[in-house]
Amino acid sequence: MSAGSVPKPIASTSSFIDDRIGAGNFLKRNLRKVFPDHWSFLLGEIALYSFIVLLLTGTFLTFFFKPTMGHVIYDGSYEPLKGVMMSEAYASALHISFDVRGGLLMRQMHHWAALLFVAGMMVHALRVFFTGAYRKPRELNWLIGVGLLTLALLEGLTGYSLPDDLLSGAGLRITEGVAISLPLVGTWITFFLFGGEYPGEDVVSRFYSLHILLIPGILLALITAHMILMWVQKHTQMPGKGRTNNNVVGAPFYPAFMAKAGAYFMFTFGAIALLGTFAQINPIWLFGPYTPADISAGSQPDFYMGFLEGSLRLMPAWEINVLGFTLPLSVLIPALVPMGIVMTGLALYPFIEQWVTGDRSEHHIAERPRNNPHRTSIGISAVTFYGILWLLGANDEIAAFFHVSLNWTTYVGRVLIFVGPAVAYFVTYRMCLGLQRSDAAVIGHGVESGVIKRLPSGEYIEVHVPPNEAIEAHMRGKTAIPVITGTSADGDGIPPKGMRGPLGKLRAKLSKAYGGEKIPLDGEHPHEEHAAVGSGEDDKSLTRH
Repeated sequence: MSAGSVPKPIASTSSFIDDRIGAGNFLKRNLRKVFPDHWSFLLGEIALYSFIVLLLTGTFLTFFFKPTMGHVIYDGSYEPLKGVMMSEAYASALHISFDVRGGLLMRQMHHWAALLFVAGMMVHALRVFFTGAYRKPRELNWLIGVGLLTLALLEGLTGYSLPDDLLSGAGLRITEGVAISLPLVGTWITFFLFGGEYPGEDVVSRFYSLHILLIPGILLALITAHMILMWVQKHTQMPGKGRTNNNVVGAPFYPAFMAKAGAYFMFTFGAIALLGTFAQINPIWLFGPYTPADISAGSQPDFYMGFLEGSLRLMPAWEINVLGFTLPLSVLIPALVPMGIVMTGLALYPFIEQWVTGDRSEHHIAERPRNNPHRTSIGISAVTFYGILWLLGANDEIAAFFHVSLNWTTYVGRVLIFVGPAVAYFVTYRMCLGLQRSDAAVIGHGVESGVIKRLPSGEYIEVHVPPNEAIEAHMRGKTAIPVITGTSADGDGIPPKGMRGPLGKLRAKLSKAYGGEKIPLDGEHPHEEHAAVGSGEDDKSLTRH
């Protein structure tokens, strides 16, 4: 096939469409769009396919769910709750679980798909961050992704609260406490959500509107924009043989990528269906209906809200009084600060990095995490910060299971939340440098061939050979991190205009520390064809030339 020829499946499909709506050239061009082939690029598709499953299962559930808090006496199939007063929302959730054919499966698939949706977005965001795929020209798409993740958390919160069972009611109580603690607007927001004093009569119906209409509509619009921008800007690719900033090496969208994506969707759908069938989640019939006077021990939110739960549990009981107003810092700080650090840090990082490095060039080749040690260390520190908060969200369960003091788990957590990220940064940075040295050794010395050779002197050596061509190209895809130029003073000792003042000096120091080549691949590691193993005369320790 010549380089300019069009594969028959694409040509025939384009001709069929062109004869009817005149879009043949558009389809021919886009169906041939090339997508790189790397397993990590499929992480974002997990979130996309989970969202599709959410829409399908959620549509089914809306036919049977009654979003109202009107009081009824339960008379359904679940005997232990017969004759119990409950809301219509809870009664309809029980009806879906026990009386609607396939209802419990749909409920559980919906819940598992929600967890997988958020988890997929988180892992995808980490992949983009650690490989630097947010750099120009993809900053806008990165911001859309951060917005999607934030909205997904709100979508999960509103959906989690709809059944009006005891567990979701405990989460709503925390939500109400956070909302009412906000200065000036807290009371208004609380009355708006709950329709009056907590628990009110309107929160389920209002959360229902947010959950099935407003937030999904925004999510759908942002996902569409995210996909369009990715399509227009082309996909990033991992460094390797023949891969540059000006091309994409991979398979065409049709039929190769479309077949792979279709199979991956079915795999994701099947995994969610299996989880919904065999892994019980949120058994609301065991919790009972929500009443403000009741609470159960060991209550835990879904994993994505666990870090906020942990921050509330770790925070000391602080409050201040200003101008007659009480500011409950024990609620405000854990509710707003961790979320603000993570989400605001994610949103601003591309622009902070660009300011520090002065790099405004386009990047279509992803970086290996080891090749930007400071960025990777910052990311791992953030993951550690999140992980500690998430873990301490279950400090009561930890204390009960391991038979340790609940107070001590809290005290240790308060120390770890500061020490943990710092230790994670240091360890990750050293690991990245060690991995860079390993790459440099492979490039400089080659790899062990397993062939032992005896020299005329009696010394035994292991013959080294150059690394595989593809592996070497992958390693040589490393580029030095840019550093701001012109930071040094001129002949009169006067620094450039942009570098004067405290901010300019700080920027110069940050750029010098963050950027540059940490461990060169070439230079200090000349290629050697062998490594000494030992001699027949004396048993020397292993050395490498």
